Amino acid sequence: MTKKKKSVKPSNDAALSRFVRIVGEKNALRGEDMTPYLREQRDLYRGKAAMVLKPANAEEVSKILALADKTKTVIVPQGGNTGLVGGQVPFDKNAIVVSTARLNKIREVDANANTMTVESGVILQNAQEAAVKAERLFPLSLGAEGSCTIGGNLSTNAGGTQVLAYGNARDLVLGLEVVLANGKILRGLRKLKKDNTGYDLRHLFMGAEGTLGIITAAVLKLFPSPRAISTAWIGVPSPEAALTLLNLALSRAGTSLTSFELMPRIALEFDLRHLPGARDPLASPHPWYVLAEIFGDDEARTRELMETLLADGMEKNLVVDATISESVEQRTMLWKLRTAMSDVQKPEGGSIKHDISVPVSSVPAFVKEATAKVEKMIPGARVVAFGHLGDGNLHYNVSQPVGADKAKFLAKWEALNEAVHAIVAKYEGSISAEHGIGFLKRDLLAKAKDPVALSVMHAIKQTLDPNGILNPGKVLRGRKS
Repeated sequence: MTKKKKSVKPSNDAALSRFVRIVGEKNALRGEDMTPYLREQRDLYRGKAAMVLKPANAEEVSKILALADKTKTVIVPQGGNTGLVGGQVPFDKNAIVVSTARLNKIREVDANANTMTVESGVILQNAQEAAVKAERLFPLSLGAEGSCTIGGNLSTNAGGTQVLAYGNARDLVLGLEVVLANGKILRGLRKLKKDNTGYDLRHLFMGAEGTLGIITAAVLKLFPSPRAISTAWIGVPSPEAALTLLNLALSRAGTSLTSFELMPRIALEFDLRHLPGARDPLASPHPWYVLAEIFGDDEARTRELMETLLADGMEKNLVVDATISESVEQRTMLWKLRTAMSDVQKPEGGSIKHDISVPVSSVPAFVKEATAKVEKMIPGARVVAFGHLGDGNLHYNVSQPVGADKAKFLAKWEALNEAVHAIVAKYEGSISAEHGIGFLKRDLLAKAKDPVALSVMHAIKQTLDPNGILNPGKVLRGRKS
């Protein structure tokens, strides 16, 4: 009697070789070659994975996901790896990272339709420059624009400095191409501004952080390039004065007011200490600053509008001092002072971060109440609250007391988060304004989100990704990653 042979399970290498064949050996990374894909810029997380795949097009992504769905292989999509909440980091030794780096083609710039069709791996700055060549503007602007990608921007619904006039990333998209968990390609690259043919599926995938599908291309909205830009650095006495000045600016400039950033003196002091070439824009220090920008079609009229705004602000005791940039170089330096404010906190020691939003009218009250709470909990803590006053989004960061032990300070992260987020909830705000949920805020979301909304989110996840292969453990709790 012949014994029945036992079935032999293929080795992990044998299984992975099927994925390698899809993209080719040179586009499959293992071992130390994966290191840049396993660590994020804050070094909060160090991930693990079996392999990094770099597909060249949507069809290769489709084949990868079809195989992954069949074999129950975890897939973690990754763009420029600039995310700040760990959404792009793999935590499963058997996971495969799908990098969109090779999906980097700008397929079309249609100036007549004011659209641009790009693949998800296109660097944001490259998209901006392509728009400029066509005498158009793609207004999404972030500190990481030289390395972040369009796919990552859309997957996290990035905000940036011009949300006030143009909206978040999701507001800048007309159509999407998305590969679903089962490998099917949702082909929605349409330029239509009006389309009422059923559910608007594109919005499911923007802000979903790769948990529902992998964005492979998008049709982006373009706008006329501004012929004139007036940028002012403004010293103000308080957030209350800044808020009143914002409303005055909106009444004077309307949608021509594209940016209105609020910053405390301490953030500028960090710039002056740690940012090469930084200089104080004003003759004397002020407790708070505003960086305001107006777009226009005529240099003289645009500058006059800014000057009139500043004069009115001074008359109403909202503005103490101000300077208007006289050149592209000066404008660039003013913006560099603002965009460097996260990086210059690093040399100051540990920093506990909050990316929050509250109604615009509540910003001053929130800052006052949250700061009092933080300083009571951690005497000597230095609150560095800066961000986009025009849309109510603050990066409410807390730097350690001078000379404090960094590890002991950072150990208070969860307790401080809980206290600050409780105040955010009081003002009916959000615990994540533009950075996403990822892994860092997943458990916070379960406490902050309406239970019915959470149940709908779980139902959508189950429908689109029944095997739980797409970025599991991010945004929602589910299959352990």
